[in-house]
Amino acid sequence: MKLLINIALAALLVSPAVAQEKTVLERWEEMPTTVFDGSEIDLDALQWVLRPLVVFADTPNDPRFRQQIDLLMADIDQLVERDVIIITDTDPDAMSDVRTTLRPRGYMMALVGKDGRVALRKPEPYDVRELSRSIDKMPLRQQEIADRRTVQP
Repeated sequence: MKLLINIALAALLVSPAVAQEKTVLERWEEMPTTVFDGSEIDLDALQWVLRPLVVFADTPNDPRFRQQIDLLMADIDQLVERDVIIITDTDPDAMSDVRTTLRPRGYMMALVGKDGRVALRKPEPYDVRELSRSIDKMPLRQQEIADRRTVQP
């Protein structure tokens, strides 16, 4: 479990040079299992492309935050299949775009649809199975599933 936390936190420490060379979207396309820091995210740039899943806490040591990251990383392939980008924000003083837009109080997990609307807010950790069910009920996701069926023989 600690290994997963270390991997997630290491992913957050992307060098500034790499961040300047590629956009968040380009970096997600290369490695969709990356956990992005909220300070580098502009939610408007992700609209109609990805589903942001934002995990907030006042500190990275919050047990609910750590549990949520563990739950997400344990089954991340299910989220990647649904075009989910994982974003964390554990610095309330920074007032990032995601924090200003979603206005969390302490720990909170928020799922934003591709249309830019908040689809889900949870004050406690939520597992990937339940997240996947919530995403699969979204109209745009239903359309994506239908489109895949018509493309495949």
